[in-house]
Amino acid sequence: MKTVIITGANGNLGTAVTKEFIENNYRVIATITNESSKKDFIPHPNLEISVVNLTDQKETTSFVENMIRKYTVIDAALLLVGGFAMGDIENTTGEDLHKQIALNFETAFYVTKPLFGHMMNNKKGNIVFIGARPALNPALGKDMIAYGLSKSLLFKLAEYLNEAAKGKSVSISVVVPSTLDTPSNRKEMPDVNPDIWVKPLEIAQTLEFLVSDKSSALRETVLKMYNNA
Repeated sequence: MKTVIITGANGNLGTAVTKEFIENNYRVIATITNESSKKDFIPHPNLEISVVNLTDQKETTSFVENMIRKYTVIDAALLLVGGFAMGDIENTTGEDLHKQIALNFETAFYVTKPLFGHMMNNKKGNIVFIGARPALNPALGKDMIAYGLSKSLLFKLAEYLNEAAKGKSVSISVVVPSTLDTPSNRKEMPDVNPDIWVKPLEIAQTLEFLVSDKSSALRETVLKMYNNA
């Protein structure tokens, strides 16, 4: 049984991903931000829920190190925590930028830092970041400056780590969804056909493939899951 860390496990995407991995016989260590969110989960013997402030490096490092001690090997991490903000350059403040970097980059970096060393020592492991289209497409990013910049850091971090991991079975992947088909997006965009969006289950299944033995030959993977959006 592989052991995986899933951050943001009670979000729209995190819920689907957690369910998919439990159903595929993974041991899931799910992180959430507060105790009250534990009620969102159906208890399962292969599910452990931890309340962690992932924007706090010390707390996050302690969490990862405790999980390594408890389970000996962490096989994968799916880093789903993030936040979104609109704003072109004129309407983006330093505070906006710092907030987006904290949510979208630092939360992933703080988990990855101790976990990458653990995986390098084991010579195997998978870490998956969730990228964003505006980080790759300037036409979209110009109106989402802080969000796009914060997400762009994940692509560069993946490149650095994949270079450091050459010769080992340690892989850092980035999955890039377009609009997710969620109840909130359907409510906010009632005139758009949700059939062109990406379903959380589709992403969950892709993430399971990425950390399974079926993807063992993949390296430096960036997957654009745009559907027809």
